[in-house]
Amino acid sequence: MTSGLFSMSSRFMRMAAVVLTVLASGLIFSQPANAQSLETAKAQGLVGERADGLLGAPGRTVSADIAAMIERINNERLEKYRSIATSNGTSVQAVQAIVGRKLIDKTPSGLFIDEGGGWKKK
Repeated sequence: MTSGLFSMSSRFMRMAAVVLTVLASGLIFSQPANAQSLETAKAQGLVGERADGLLGAPGRTVSADIAAMIERINNERLEKYRSIATSNGTSVQAVQAIVGRKLIDKTPSGLFIDEGGGWKKK
């Protein structure tokens, strides 16, 4: 029984370290250099936050500029997620799940989110 508690406690501590690293890196609260265009695209319903911590286009075709912005920001996010995962001895998917939840939680009402079941307005 003790080994099970130790294992659970160890996993909890590892995930807590990931959360603290994410918060300390400013990943959730910082805005990219092109924040205005990202925020505008979100407000227009062209871009939304996904549960995997990446951006997506909610069920529609977007312009080449918007598609390029989504790809660029997703690549930047994935680079940060990999770094955080490596630093904390966890998987990229675990980091994505934590950050995705935080990004969806802070998304204002009326904007698109995908919590894994398809796009919807929050």
